[in-house]
Amino acid sequence: MTLSRQLEPEVMDTLEESIDYDSMDHAEVNQAFVTDLLATGPIQGDVLDLGTGTALIPIELCRRNEDVRVMAIDLSTHMLDQARINLEFETMTDRIMLDRVDAKQLIYEDSRFSVVLSNSIVHHLADPRPALTEALRVLEPGGLLFVRDLMRPNDETTLKQLIETYAGDANEHQRQMFDESLRAALDLNEMRKLVEELGCDPQQVTASSDRHWTWIHRKEISP
Repeated sequence: MTLSRQLEPEVMDTLEESIDYDSMDHAEVNQAFVTDLLATGPIQGDVLDLGTGTALIPIELCRRNEDVRVMAIDLSTHMLDQARINLEFETMTDRIMLDRVDAKQLIYEDSRFSVVLSNSIVHHLADPRPALTEALRVLEPGGLLFVRDLMRPNDETTLKQLIETYAGDANEHQRQMFDESLRAALDLNEMRKLVEELGCDPQQVTASSDRHWTWIHRKEISP
């Protein structure tokens, strides 16, 4: 039976969630995200990270690219508290700024950022359109939008296989979070339809792993 989407809370804002999320082994996924981002071409200037969580991806990006500054935003106070600890430990406080901002209502001016990126914010949003519309608004002409998220599997069997493969050694709460996130995710066709509704090419969305899709978009430069 095909899995239907089951929403989860928009904001992971308990201390337990922030600690368990941060302690999960995200290294391989984060490294792959940054590798794929850097493979799109030169990345420099001001970068916006939507739904940064504990700022692990901005840290990885700044480790590997000296030409960027990152504004990392999230709505979760506990996530941002943990992010501050991570930034101080990595001595990244001069290059990564944290802000508690709703991705659906960004406070930044039009065309502010050369790159807007996001990992795993879409599945938290009942309707991702406002956040993605805002992402396009604050992206400068010619700028890069790089969005990746989990891809909902077709059935329960595949979902359980993904949990065993990628969270087999996690604790019970971490496995539950991964289960709920997979169920809340959009599948590939749903994301392509959404991108088309935003006026962009749906074929820009591709399956980038057995559990992720990625949307890579360059904002047009007006004549």
